[in-house]
Amino acid sequence: MAEDLALDLEELRQLHSIAKRPRIVSLLSSEIRDLEKLSKESLPVPTPQIPTPISTMTKVPSGPALTYATLGSFSWDQDNDKIKVYVFLEGVDEQKIETEFKTTSFDVKFHDVQGKNYRCAIPKLNKEIVPEKCKVVVKPTKVIITLTKASKGNWLDLHYKEDKLKPNLDKEKDPMAGIMDLMKNMYEEGDEEMKKTIAKAWTDARSGNIDPLKGYR
Repeated sequence: MAEDLALDLEELRQLHSIAKRPRIVSLLSSEIRDLEKLSKESLPVPTPQIPTPISTMTKVPSGPALTYATLGSFSWDQDNDKIKVYVFLEGVDEQKIETEFKTTSFDVKFHDVQGKNYRCAIPKLNKEIVPEKCKVVVKPTKVIITLTKASKGNWLDLHYKEDKLKPNLDKEKDPMAGIMDLMKNMYEEGDEEMKKTIAKAWTDARSGNIDPLKGYR
């Protein structure tokens, strides 16, 4: 079909070249355009050649896990609103700092400082901070980590420490437990007469004949 169209077009063009009358020239031109359009549509669409991928059988090695030296030595001070932690480290690039501030902790990592990686972190702060208001400022010989306090006031320490002097609430709720402890101490430290008296009171209390708080029933 494509060959026939090509022959028809060739002949029409020859006729067009020798035609004299305007109407004939116009008809031939219109027919030539139609055949040219039909000829283009009938041409096969070339299939793009997709190159076959070549396997090189090489594996890209994954980078080694980063190791960090912990900066346990630093100083800090505070005002009513903020705490400033001073890390004395030279050669820090502010573009190579990774920070993570949370409500009760912070972790700041310094990458490629004279060929080493360092981190300054406190997993549990004494009180809460405002993460989005914390920042890190790099100076020539030190780094300043500014922590914004969630509530104004003085911090006794930077690290959270459990209060070991916290009273035993169970004993406070049970006055009998406190009295029994007192009687036990008095028995262990008293003389024979005191031990006999306490032993009798202990026996009466167990048998229900005496309430240590009110005396004999």
